Amino acid sequence: QVQLVESGGGSVQPGGSLRLSCAVSGATSSTNCMAWFRQAPGKEREGVAGIYRGDGRTHYVYSVRGRFTISQDNSQSTVFLQIDSLRPEDTAIYYCEAGPRFPLCMLGTRAESPNWGQGTQVTVSP
Repeated sequence: QVQLVESGGGSVQPGGSLRLSCAVSGATSSTNCMAWFRQAPGKEREGVAGIYRGDGRTHYVYSVRGRFTISQDNSQSTVFLQIDSLRPEDTAIYYCEAGPRFPLCMLGTRAESPNWGQGTQVTVSP
């Protein structure tokens, strides 16, 4: 059974940085693709970054390119999301997610995104 546990959220000032971590256990072919989603208050959940665990290929939504970096450790047991130049609009709950196909796991559909973590809160304010 796949388990995803996020950590690293917190409260930061605009312009700051955070590094989110997602510990992966029970990895199978259903975790070939890993992604980070976020859900801001009153908004739908959106996929912001994805990585193919096999070769490290990455994909980002346009709005976060240049500020967000997704990566994994050598053992592929942890996936990270480095967030730089944080803005108040980055305030959201950030979720780690795993699916079988890259980059389709960034869609958030039931078939392509079957495994989710519990989320970690990121708050950006002066």
